[in-house]
Amino acid sequence: MPPGTERPHPDRWFGRHDLHRTMTNVQPLIRIQRASRIFRMGEVEVPALADVDLDISGGELMVILGPSGSGKSTLLNLIGGMDRPSAGHVFYGGVDLSQADDDALTRYRREKVGFVFQFYNLVPTLTAYENVQVATELARDPLEPAEALAMVGMGERAGHFPAQLSGGEQQRVAIARALAKRPELVLADEPTGALDLTAARMVLSTLQDLNRSRNLTVLIITHNPSIGEIADRTVRLVSGRVAELHINEKPIPAMEVEW
Repeated sequence: MPPGTERPHPDRWFGRHDLHRTMTNVQPLIRIQRASRIFRMGEVEVPALADVDLDISGGELMVILGPSGSGKSTLLNLIGGMDRPSAGHVFYGGVDLSQADDDALTRYRREKVGFVFQFYNLVPTLTAYENVQVATELARDPLEPAEALAMVGMGERAGHFPAQLSGGEQQRVAIARALAKRPELVLADEPTGALDLTAARMVLSTLQDLNRSRNLTVLIITHNPSIGEIADRTVRLVSGRVAELHINEKPIPAMEVEW
């Protein structure tokens, strides 16, 4: 195992000030080393990522910014174990995901990562409670669905079907579903892309509160630069490369985001 890839203690808590001060001194939860991803279409090679280096600390809220085609989703797929780099490495807690076999990646996704997508992916014929319950059936030590829904402020809506919920409420159910597995990492892919500002603020506030109160590592990818104001750090991708890495000394409350 390369030096410096040991996983930080899972119970360690960083306040916002301490997180900023120690971010470069703590062993990262995620370490990405010269990762590239090339997709092949027949004889044509399409580069999606090129030589990306990035460390992500445990308990961090990071926003990855960039326009369509910048490589945001590709990077998230590598971190989430849904894809492997064409070259380079992606470490999680010292484990090289780029060298892991399919069974190991399945266990990683099931046990370590909670996914939140733009369009919720709720089963329309199941209630909010039942949608969360589906996720708990695959986990080793899940939360009770009612507890997960209560964590995102949806406890009183547990018996409602998706069609009876607003877009923001559906997205919070999707977050509860991700949390029910007790993940160490939440990956949110354009979680507010289908929402108006009011609903988006509620969803972002839920993610920010979970990050603060439970030391949950949260990565949000978005094309919206205003969302970067809630993050501990923002990463801007351009043409598959890290163009800028910014530490935000004073993240704003998500309910104050404007666009």
